[in-house]
Amino acid sequence: MTDPLPRLQLLTRAGCHLCVTAEETLTRIAAEAGLVPGLVDVDTDDELRAEYGDRVPVVLLDGREHSYFTVDVPRLRRDLGVG
Repeated sequence: MTDPLPRLQLLTRAGCHLCVTAEETLTRIAAEAGLVPGLVDVDTDDELRAEYGDRVPVVLLDGREHSYFTVDVPRLRRDLGVG
């Protein structure tokens, strides 16, 4: 049996300063909802790198793109029911 995908994921890459900021923000907001975001390095997957490689970080909520470059905090709080 495989583990389900985390409800929140952050697509990122090494050396990305925007990714570091997004991870800090996403971790804080996720904690408000009792969640832990999963981190995915787009450079470890050819399909992800092709689709998202030039616009990381990307926040996925329930497997769908929620925001990119920055975390849309008001929208994310609303969508998680914590805002």
